[in-house]
Amino acid sequence: MSVLKVIEILGSSEVSFEDAIKKVVKETSKTVKNIKSVYVKDMQITVEDNKIKEYRVNTKVCFGILKD
Repeated sequence: MSVLKVIEILGSSEVSFEDAIKKVVKETSKTVKNIKSVYVKDMQITVEDNKIKEYRVNTKVCFGILKD
């Protein structure tokens, strides 16, 4: 039996949603091992002077903590 844990991580990028998600995985993997999946719960943008300033993602990162 495997045991998985889910944590919620927020990420942002000035480039794209995809880049924000990649940053979530990169930064989370520095302290969390055995990442299995990332679920994008919510996506937002901030706007300044009628232009996109920042892409934001709210993610759920699933990783294994126990495996038989």
